[in-house]
Amino acid sequence: MSNEGSSEGSELGRFLRARRAHVRPEDAGLPAGTGIRRTPGLRREELATLAGVSVDYYTRLERGRETRPSPAVVNALGRALQLSGDALQRLRDLVSLAANQPCPARPVVRTVRPTVVQLLESLRPAPAYVVSRMNDVLAANLPGRRLLPGLYDWPERQRNVTRYMFLHPRARALFPDWEVMARHSVSHLRAIGGANPDQPELAALVGELVMKSPDFARIWARYDVEARGGGLKRYQHPEVGEMSLAYEVMALSRTDGQRLVAYQATPGSPDHDAMLLLDMASPLDGSPVTADEPTA
Repeated sequence: MSNEGSSEGSELGRFLRARRAHVRPEDAGLPAGTGIRRTPGLRREELATLAGVSVDYYTRLERGRETRPSPAVVNALGRALQLSGDALQRLRDLVSLAANQPCPARPVVRTVRPTVVQLLESLRPAPAYVVSRMNDVLAANLPGRRLLPGLYDWPERQRNVTRYMFLHPRARALFPDWEVMARHSVSHLRAIGGANPDQPELAALVGELVMKSPDFARIWARYDVEARGGGLKRYQHPEVGEMSLAYEVMALSRTDGQRLVAYQATPGSPDHDAMLLLDMASPLDGSPVTADEPTA
């Protein structure tokens, strides 16, 4: 009896199974065959053939019984699974983890340097905020605080961009293309998890979202991996209406993974006008907001 759907094995095995399910035979140059395929994507024997390893060896990899594939085998698996960029690096990280070579867990650094807080303020009227490596919002200028309505109603330790995407009641109305944005958020979370998916902060966040959001559990199980470095986001904002903002993500040195996310729009465009309204609409005093400050 086939046990293609077995849940046994390591994180590496779960990654291999999930990514194998995404590759169609025809995409890999294989005949699709006739009849109904019981396995989505490639079968084990098909992937083993493409990677140039035996079916028995590949099966041991998926089941966690083989934990030290050579770099050549890892590269061959990556090609067979059509991985590149962050997803290929994730495969290599998980191989190191399976070989008992994980990176040591590190606590999330939540302190934002005063100069970075000043930089956030200097970017106004452009929304900007600083997130931790787990996407916790640690500091924001005023339009950045207002960009995600309701986020600052949550206690300080719950202000997380991914949590907001899946658990905040305003998120689905805020993002017209919510499904796309949700997939991007989860694939980025996979990427920043790096070689230690069991680090306490990540495990706690993922565990919470898997329990509370069936959509998160569904997308998380895809094992898509992509670190987001910028792009375009569309909003249907409750206070300023429709707008599309370009954004850039910049790593902050000497911060253990903190990133500054800044948004912009072409001057004179309706999107820029909406961004200006976002900055002007607040009755607050205009001071930048950090995670250590009380909410209103």
